[in-house]
Amino acid sequence: MAPLGPFGMAPRIVAGVSGGPHSLALALLLAEWLAERRGTLTAGIVDHGLRPESAAEAATVARWLESRGIACRILSLDMSPGPAMQARARDGRLAALLALAAAQGVGWVALGQHRADQAETLLLRALAGSGATGLAGMAPARNAGGALLIRPLLAASPAWLEAVVASAGLVPVRDPSNADPRFTRARLRAALADAAGEGPATAALAEAAGAFAGRRAVRQAAVAARLARAAMLSEHGFARLDLAALGQDAVAVAALGGLLRAIGGGLHAPAPAAVAGLLARRAGTLGGARLTRQGLLLREDAAMAPPVPATDGVAWDGRFRLSGTPGPGLMLGALGAAAARLERPAGLPAAVARTLPALWLPPADGRDTVLVAVPALSYPAPETSFGIRVRFAPPGGAVG
Repeated sequence: MAPLGPFGMAPRIVAGVSGGPHSLALALLLAEWLAERRGTLTAGIVDHGLRPESAAEAATVARWLESRGIACRILSLDMSPGPAMQARARDGRLAALLALAAAQGVGWVALGQHRADQAETLLLRALAGSGATGLAGMAPARNAGGALLIRPLLAASPAWLEAVVASAGLVPVRDPSNADPRFTRARLRAALADAAGEGPATAALAEAAGAFAGRRAVRQAAVAARLARAAMLSEHGFARLDLAALGQDAVAVAALGGLLRAIGGGLHAPAPAAVAGLLARRAGTLGGARLTRQGLLLREDAAMAPPVPATDGVAWDGRFRLSGTPGPGLMLGALGAAAARLERPAGLPAAVARTLPALWLPPADGRDTVLVAVPALSYPAPETSFGIRVRFAPPGGAVG
């Protein structure tokens, strides 16, 4: 855990637990580590709802962990089978865990991927034609917007984790999809034929991922240094760029790509070739963001997400997260044209004000839509803010 910290006094962590051997081992090991530091662990037991028995399995896992003093929350996703099922399950699982962390004010979400998972990830990305950044595999720690995502077990073999669970007297849940040949990862796992994760092929792949990770770290340091010289990222979800200082080399492309993803609300940065083209033009739209010749990078208002119910922990537009309980019936969405009639702080461009998150009361009984509050503008007044906060929190932070 030390390389993933610092964690400070009495740390609080949310751990993703499926009931499988590796996530169970994660929960057991974290609980022991946190007990020594007077910290607390919450196990987020994710029930995807894809198998009839999954709800009962989640309840059983919760009983196991609660009997060992580990607090649990069952997170039901109610997914349906269909295309891209594993990707949808992964995304839904992570979103549920991040929402749990946000609701509890927890800054770390731990996942149980291990050395064999890292080897499989490198193979998957190589087959998909990933570059050096993708071949670095899963990062031990990365900013996931609302929390730091940590993977403490990446160097551990699955055989060792199985032994941890067995020594605790637990019989883990086995998800049959992990061996289903319809899924590419399962076929690669079968091809490696190394269930223990201690064979030479797994070791070589994990070592290769580590080497690529070293290269990624060097690149990220260069990107961070360039951004420090050439960019100012605002809590209001826009950036000011010194385009001359940013440059047009590979580091500049990576830096602008990260900013485009964060400000455009995307899960991934646009393709490097497209980012390089935008840099060459010095203006235009890409990835849901708009770059002006004056170096202002802001959200493309026409591409913003529709309003969502304003509930504690909800994310809107891939960029902002609400904390607090504003009241029933309110929606969180773009301020839009209403920005023209409100005062705004010096230095906040009018075009940016249109893209700010606002609380709205939907139309009903002949009433028009009512603007209730704009937290970023302290409207209507700080004392009437309902005790809520809407903060800029794009998944993965500004660069990644």
